[in-house]
Amino acid sequence: MKLGVFGGSFNPPHMGHLIVLESVRDQLQFDKILFILSAQTPNKHDACLAPATRRLEMTKLAIHGNPTFEVSDIEVQRQGISYTIDTLTALGGFYPKADLSLIIGADNFFEFQTWKSPEDILTKADLVVMNRPGFSSRDVKHQLSRRAHFVNVPLIGISGTDIRRRIKLGRSIRFLVPAPVEEYIRLHRLYKD
Repeated sequence: MKLGVFGGSFNPPHMGHLIVLESVRDQLQFDKILFILSAQTPNKHDACLAPATRRLEMTKLAIHGNPTFEVSDIEVQRQGISYTIDTLTALGGFYPKADLSLIIGADNFFEFQTWKSPEDILTKADLVVMNRPGFSSRDVKHQLSRRAHFVNVPLIGISGTDIRRRIKLGRSIRFLVPAPVEEYIRLHRLYKD
């Protein structure tokens, strides 16, 4: 099985996530894309972070109906800071026959060498890098670029930061998030404060 692994805070999960990951899945013929919800990332400290249980529920709602997308709470269950190497090691135990690929954005790839155990990560999973606006793989200077597979995805200008700002201002988020996620945010009054 070809398994793509994509981690994030999903605060909230939005249409941009779904569109680019479906594009990656289709281009590289993954059998499944696993959404790994981070409880606490080592390099992001977001004061607007919704509780992990809420983000997990929203992510499940967002992917509902796509049998090739699945949500994992492995990092939420483990608690503490989420390191990619620990997650990939655990996933190797859960999916011993799977070919794992870690999917990241180009912005994260520029920082990849600063992650915990980047060389070990590459022994556990192939690295798939999605393009971002203003990014060219020719701009990457470090040696890990030779070990990455760069993939073009639609350039979607949707961000969790903008969605949270819109909610705070009472503006529409229709079509930025799946309708069930929009309803969940409204019902639970998320991102209002």
